[in-house]
Amino acid sequence: MKKIDLKATVWKEGRYFVSQCINVDVASFGSTKTKAMDNLREALDLYFEDSDMAKVSKVGETDIVSFSLGNA
Repeated sequence: MKKIDLKATVWKEGRYFVSQCINVDVASFGSTKTKAMDNLREALDLYFEDSDMAKVSKVGETDIVSFSLGNA
């Protein structure tokens, strides 16, 4: 498999940590940050077995931005 650099974000949601790759629409979770990232790597390996690498979005510097929706 070709090496690819990806970016992910991790946050705590209830009892679990959620990890999400922001280059492709893949996420996972675990009881710790490390486990969440291990599970994300596994999910990404499976994703790329069946997907075209051309679907990977390039992501530059990222910021976390908080905002509100009026009618949500």
